[in-house]
Amino acid sequence: MNEELTKKAATLQEALPYLKRFAGEIFVIKYGGHAMGDDRLSQAFAENVVLLKQVGIHPVVVHGGGPQIGSMLERLNIESEFVDGLRVTDRKTVDIVEMVLAGSINKQIVSSIQQAGGMAIGLSGKDGNLIEARKLTRSKRDPDSNIERILDLGFVGEPRHINPDIFNAMDLDTLIPVIAPIGVGKNGETYNINADSAAGAIASALGAAKLIMLTDVAGVLNKDGELVPFLTPKDVLVLRGEGVITGGMIPKIETCLDAVRQGVGAATILDGRIENVVLLETFTEHGVGTMIRRGEDTIAED
Repeated sequence: MNEELTKKAATLQEALPYLKRFAGEIFVIKYGGHAMGDDRLSQAFAENVVLLKQVGIHPVVVHGGGPQIGSMLERLNIESEFVDGLRVTDRKTVDIVEMVLAGSINKQIVSSIQQAGGMAIGLSGKDGNLIEARKLTRSKRDPDSNIERILDLGFVGEPRHINPDIFNAMDLDTLIPVIAPIGVGKNGETYNINADSAAGAIASALGAAKLIMLTDVAGVLNKDGELVPFLTPKDVLVLRGEGVITGGMIPKIETCLDAVRQGVGAATILDGRIENVVLLETFTEHGVGTMIRRGEDTIAED
């Protein structure tokens, strides 16, 4: 019994410097992947967010919902087409995307946080013109003709401007914003935005101390399959050159790099399949996952 109490006391002691350091700071958390589809992990996430709030940190949650959107489209017999991992979104599809993201998913997360003792408010990027968006363009080069053609992804957008006024109008000491990544175009169009991109843009606009990206991987792994705990922009170039950072990890890393270049204190890629991973990253000395931060020293080769 004494040993167990001693361990608990040691845990609290380890957390103390971080409680002091991050009091009053904003954390933007991208919530998605397996963590959203598992009831136990969903409850733990909500409790983690509430605990952050109770110790004086201001969490802002930006969520995805790709699997849920896919399920709804399937139920409605609407086929999905993907280009480079992005869902081609026509007018009919974007209505479903908005309904699922800003409706059922958003309110489920709000409800979970409130059941855990917090006070959450659900928003989409259209509320208060929070996320002003523009159409996302992609191009693809034909290997035979070497001609590059523009791909039309429909109502898929990217953040053009984040309006922080809506946050200034809130009492962030009390409220926990939960944001669906739906943007509004200059003519009132609705755009489906990648949740990673939305979270990165919001973190940059708010000058967040941390951008936390929950994923279904442990973090960035080196060529030996070992977790890389810290990266600088220089390290990223090394790992990309080695072919270590590939596929879907590339846009996540780019989002993190953009955020730290624009003043976010650090960006961390975490394994959302680990229970209480947000607390482990925030309040322990070594943390978990991969943290990207500004700096000149290369550590990827260590």
